[in-house]
Amino acid sequence: MKIRFIRHGDPDYVNDTLTEKGRKEAELLAKAADRLGLGDCYMSPLGRAMDTAAYSLEAAEKKAEILDWLREFPAQVDVNESKALQKAYPDAEHKDGKFLPRIVWDMVPGYWTEHSEYSHPVRWRESQVAKYSDLVSAYDHVIEAFDHFLEGYGYKREENHYRVVRENDKTITLFCHFGITCVLLSRLWNVSPFVLWHSLALAPTSVTEVVTEEREQGIAYFRGLRLGDISHLYAGNEEPSFACRFCETFGNKEQRH
Repeated sequence: MKIRFIRHGDPDYVNDTLTEKGRKEAELLAKAADRLGLGDCYMSPLGRAMDTAAYSLEAAEKKAEILDWLREFPAQVDVNESKALQKAYPDAEHKDGKFLPRIVWDMVPGYWTEHSEYSHPVRWRESQVAKYSDLVSAYDHVIEAFDHFLEGYGYKREENHYRVVRENDKTITLFCHFGITCVLLSRLWNVSPFVLWHSLALAPTSVTEVVTEEREQGIAYFRGLRLGDISHLYAGNEEPSFACRFCETFGNKEQRH
């Protein structure tokens, strides 16, 4: 079975839709819809994901089911009670003398790389970020829903592997977001989500695909075939959006810091 994760196009976060560039990206993605073979389609309930999916669904004459747990990963951290986390999130905004909540993965690398728990497949749950956020409960909610979803396709989670209840060669396409894609991949690969949040850059409308390998009968593993593929953008002479990245050099003030 193949699972395909497609990130939304260049986002207009304020209005939860796409920019004009994002719509162009979604159009180019739709031109590849037949070649991709979308299979069973699902999408996040957020506007930017649904607007992206709309182009490909129309091109492929398909419909998609909305899954609430595919929305962007919602966990936020409160740094007000932790001096260490205030250094980890140096750009946290203030209001009325207090720090506003921050997205849990949006910390500087000088902090998380020097605290080994964030790279550990289990101990990230005991980290300072976990202590001062809803990270663990939000993560567990998502992976429980994801495992239930996979079981419906014949793959039942048992400890750290998936048992094949029913062999399946279908393709599943999920139109969603960067953060939630990293969470779902971390579940499939048994790694800390922080490793993926900070080590991957999945550009808008990029395609990430994993496929089952059943080298032992009854035991499936999900192996990556492609990661952040934007060949459809290159085919259309469209530069990838910078929305997935931060500044390449600190001195480049034109790039996102």
